[in-house]
Amino acid sequence: MSLDAYIDGLPKAELHLHIEGSLEPELMFELARRNGVSIPFDSVEAVRAAYDFSNLQDFLDIYYAGAAVLLTRRDFEDLAFAYFQRAAADNVRHAEIFFDPQTHTDRGVSMETVIEGLWDGMKRAETELGVTSKLILCFLRHLDEDAAMGTLEAALPWRDRFAGVGLDSSEVGHPPSKFQRVFARARDLGFKLCAHAGEEGPPAYVHEALDLLHIDRMDHGNRSMEDEGLIRRLANEQMTLTVCPLSNLKLCVVHDLKDHPVPEMLRRGLHVTLNSDDPAYFGGYVNANYKQLASAVGLTREQVTQIARNSFEGSFLTEAEKARRIAEIDAYAG
Repeated sequence: MSLDAYIDGLPKAELHLHIEGSLEPELMFELARRNGVSIPFDSVEAVRAAYDFSNLQDFLDIYYAGAAVLLTRRDFEDLAFAYFQRAAADNVRHAEIFFDPQTHTDRGVSMETVIEGLWDGMKRAETELGVTSKLILCFLRHLDEDAAMGTLEAALPWRDRFAGVGLDSSEVGHPPSKFQRVFARARDLGFKLCAHAGEEGPPAYVHEALDLLHIDRMDHGNRSMEDEGLIRRLANEQMTLTVCPLSNLKLCVVHDLKDHPVPEMLRRGLHVTLNSDDPAYFGGYVNANYKQLASAVGLTREQVTQIARNSFEGSFLTEAEKARRIAEIDAYAG
């Protein structure tokens, strides 16, 4: 069996997926027509051409423009279920998906509409596709902490719908320390914590996420490799890193997949996972990330299997659920 075929059948979890970033151009146009929303593109091809960006901010500009078509509970259900169909095709058995409520509530869409719509899609995916999932509410770091705190409090009537909180959007100039109070509040409420750090921001941001936000999982973390003490710490603590190779390539975090740090991360004992981040914009869902990285850097079947194991071990599933999923990997790997 080829490595690509092996990856196709390998059970895996996805831990770093922005649901708004799975909005494919075809669905964007469908929702724009359904809701009577004007978008600055006249064809699917024009949208895809606009995806030729080279940095995080250029991407975010089009990302937020695309989100304008999401208005109703049904829209959010359709968005989520479309992602889960692609995830299921990649043999993703469990996904923990980010959503950005401020992107929607600031446009006048209610918190209830966003959360219940995504929840509808999640439950439908579990019933129809056998894919389980958890929801992670993210704060937009380019906004202030008061806005983040208000978002958390506004979401609490639906606290049973989301398992954790995260921190995303423009990293540079917006360190984790900016959000200490809201993360402390979320921790006191019993939520799991994760944060984007060390994508475009420096290793110091990774330190802050660990020491000030007390995160349970690190999103990205690439630039941790610039700090020898940080590498040892992450390995010792077995902090899960949700790495996104095709995203890193598209946003020029790396200029060639052959230069990606995953092999060195694995060699140094870091708890690496592979994820698609914003797949509609970055050119590939989970299996594409596995396959293209494996081809570029020469990952072995054993390394690919370990990464899949890491994805369940680093999830927010119960220990019993993790063990069941890892047993599926072991049975598949033979």
